[in-house]
Amino acid sequence: MVPPSGIRKFFDIVASMEDVISLGVGEPDFVTPDQIRRAGIRSLEQGETHYTSNSGMLELREELAKHLAKRYGVEYHPETEILITAGVSEALHISLLALVDPGDEVIVPEPCFVSYKPGVIFAGGVPVVVETRCEDGFQIVPQAIGAAITPRTKGLLIGYPNNPTGAVMPRDLLIEMAKVAEEHGLVVFSDEIYDRLVYGLEHTCFASLPGMRDRTVLLGGFSKAYAMTGWRIGYVAGNGEVIGAIRKLHQYAIMCAPTTAQVAAIEALRNGEEAVQAMVEEYDKRRRVIVKGLNDLGLSCFEPHGAFYAFPSIARTGLSSDEFSERLLFEEKVAVVPGSAFGECGEGFVRCSYATSLPDIEEALRRMRRFLEKF
Repeated sequence: MVPPSGIRKFFDIVASMEDVISLGVGEPDFVTPDQIRRAGIRSLEQGETHYTSNSGMLELREELAKHLAKRYGVEYHPETEILITAGVSEALHISLLALVDPGDEVIVPEPCFVSYKPGVIFAGGVPVVVETRCEDGFQIVPQAIGAAITPRTKGLLIGYPNNPTGAVMPRDLLIEMAKVAEEHGLVVFSDEIYDRLVYGLEHTCFASLPGMRDRTVLLGGFSKAYAMTGWRIGYVAGNGEVIGAIRKLHQYAIMCAPTTAQVAAIEALRNGEEAVQAMVEEYDKRRRVIVKGLNDLGLSCFEPHGAFYAFPSIARTGLSSDEFSERLLFEEKVAVVPGSAFGECGEGFVRCSYATSLPDIEEALRRMRRFLEKF
């Protein structure tokens, strides 16, 4: 049985309250950059309101292929190896459905995004959890992946930069993990939706590692870096045979991603870099403030280098993650997400999103100080 999302539970409560400062929402507080919005508007005014190819507009796939080649040195054929999807959520879902057979095991490092394990289960697979730890910076230890492999292991599902921890995997560890994947013939589903949101480090695209291009199902999109969550535009890239299988599910389930969103995504790739850099710079300012603030409050927080989340320990309070989150919400009107929503090893932590304004972050920290004085 798949339980309801632990994130949604708190969002529903927050929606019914006033004067709540939310550190829970996992989406940019920025509006989609002006030139990207205008491109979408122009497409509507020009009557571009019909279906596109199932694979998505070729013009968008060509721009995306150029983008991935330039940024990460990994090349995909735009006609056969890239599929445009209705957000990365669809990309992940149909990729698992296409490649995971009933009874196949998929290794899922936790804490992780809430849909990873359910996605494996919906595909008929068995998620096998490998825990990551704060003392390791919530990075995957390659030896732990090797120890979890059985004759039924089909693949590995990873998400870095990580939601909820903000962890980033260094290239040397990814190379070690790639060796494990190659040795055991694993498919690697790599969710890289936060690839552009890194601070002081470089993101390594898993598909760019030696021998990993054809073994990797690369998942990405426009929601986070370009503040385009509501446009619902993502992609999956990989070996042509694999993408062909995934495309069949996409054809019957979705038909094609929204046309207006595809036009906007073309503009984002061509002319959105300045806006991305401006947003990343602002996130970095907020990141430093919230991490220092949490540590000053005695909520030990390792330094996240990616996405827009901090993942502090709340162990000093003696409360569970659920208890802490509920009491903080009702007593001080600050919304965070319990770490247990992201896996059992997330217990004892809460996720704090800094995709909100700096004044709101500072006020949230003041309210949290009042709350913590009770302990």
